[in-house]
Amino acid sequence: MDNMLSILFKSPSDILEELGERAKTARLVLGWTRKTLAMKSGIPEPTIKRFELTGQIGTAALLHIALALDMVEGLESLFAPKPLNSMAEVTAKTRKRGHL
Repeated sequence: MDNMLSILFKSPSDILEELGERAKTARLVLGWTRKTLAMKSGIPEPTIKRFELTGQIGTAALLHIALALDMVEGLESLFAPKPLNSMAEVTAKTRKRGHL
């Protein structure tokens, strides 16, 4: 939970950089080179390097890297519906499209 609280106070670029750093740390803990991760994930080595240095990566490549590193556990909570906090939220009609 501490990581979740700390992420609230970071800029998007800081969050991306931290994700890249975490992926690099996970790779190094396994004793893998970028080349090894590239072979196991199917993602080109230059893409992995860019991700580790800047956090910049496409979502499909991110998923492939997370799978290769066995780090997908937290992804199920990404974009999951938030719990309802009041009876008004429970009884409110849900829109099928967004609104302002």
